[in-house]
Order: sequence, then structure tokens, then C-alpha cells
Amino acid sequence: MISIKNVTKKYGDKLALNDISLDIKDGEIFGLIGHNGAGKSTTIKSLVSIIDPTIGEIWIDEKELSKNRNEIKKMIGYVSDSPDMFLKMQALEFWRFIADIYEVPENEVDSRLEFLYSEFDMKKNANGIIEDFSHGMRQKTFLIAALLPNPRIWILDEPMTGLDPQSAYNLKELMKKHAQEGNTVLFSTHVLEVAEQLCDRIGILSKGKLLFVGTMDELRGIHPGRSLEEIYLGMVNSAENTIDIVNEPENEK
Repeated sequence: MISIKNVTKKYGDKLALNDISLDIKDGEIFGLIGHNGAGKSTTIKSLVSIIDPTIGEIWIDEKELSKNRNEIKKMIGYVSDSPDMFLKMQALEFWRFIADIYEVPENEVDSRLEFLYSEFDMKKNANGIIEDFSHGMRQKTFLIAALLPNPRIWILDEPMTGLDPQSAYNLKELMKKHAQEGNTVLFSTHVLEVAEQLCDRIGILSKGKLLFVGTMDELRGIHPGRSLEEIYLGMVNSAENTIDIVNEPENEK
């Protein structure tokens, strides 16, 4: 289980997360929903040790992240919202590099890659340079890298962006299967339809504040007779008028 306890993140005098507390259970798909600047990527980057909270704690499987980083990192497969890293490498070189870091047994690497090639239609591009790929192909490259070690926790920041319909469908099916096997999937999105299709529970963020945590049915129960879009926009617009928080820097989301 992932436990986020009273996490606040400041960038100088700018407040990106405001006292976030949240538990994400084993065996569930949890969606972080929010506009750009809501705090989704700051939350995710805190979970994967790219940034540290200013205040608060993060626990994964009853281990505090700040004291067990290396052990916990090997439990996590992470896809950034900006697939613009390792651009000078060949895709296959990058995937084998990730396999080495996660200590994937050599006799399993090729079979895992073959499976992921078929899911994301990337075998023909395996020897290509990542820099030359389209945004969608880069996204698939980093999805393969994240899933290749078969980590127990998937943390995916806007993972559907740029994917073709078949790859997006296959990723959704993989996410469902991973959670059904007792693992954890956390992903961010601003597309309500995707969240409704996939999520066991959601968290709605606005300006760094967590507005709601629960199921879609619970959300509808609080706001009967309204569409999900109307509910979401009403909550966010109300929060923007009442929460006195400065948005994250432009390079955070």
C-alpha cells in the first residue's frame, strides 16, 4: 500500500501541494484527476523520488520512502509525462539498460520484450534512436521500459498521451490485469472517460488541494443528477474561487 501523509510541497514561496493525505491500496487502479497545474505530477514525482516533499511523509509497504529509496525504487515502474530522456540511445539499448538496473534475469529479458513488442507494436522500431521517434513512439518506448521489469507498483503520468487506439486499449487491459493480480496502479489523467473506464477509486486535485477521494459511484451519490463532467468542473471551479494557492511552476504539473 502507498500512504501519503500530510505532504506539502513548496517551490520557494509557491505552494504546489497543500497537506495531501491519501492511501492507495494493493489490487486497485487509482486515478489522479485534475487540470494542468493541479498537482498531479508533483504528487507522482514525490512518489518516485524525483523531488522531496517540503513537509510530510510517504510510506510504501510500511517503509518510509526517504529511508528506503533504493529498495522502493526497484518496486516501481514509472512513466513520466514528458518522454524526452535518453534520446541518443537506441530503444533496445535503453530497454536492456533498464533490465540491467532492475536485475531482470537475462533469460527472461527477450521473452518479456517480445510480449511488450506485441502489445505496443514496437519490434520494428527496436533499433531506432529514441530522438528520431514521434511523441507516441517515445511514449511506447518508455512504457515498455517501465513494464519490462514487471514491478509491483506502476506509476504512470498521463500514460495514454500520444498512443494510437490499439496501444491505448492494450495498456488499459494490462493495467486491469496487473491490479487483478494484487498489484497497484496509479496513473494521472485529465480525461474523465478514461478514469471512469479504469479506476477503482479516484482523487480529484485542484491547485494542490485534494478535493475528493472515492469511487465514481460515491462521487455521483454526492452530486445526484449531474454528469461526471458537470460534477468535476463544478468542484474545480468552486475550489479555484476559494483556495488561495499559487499554481506549480510551468515545468511542473
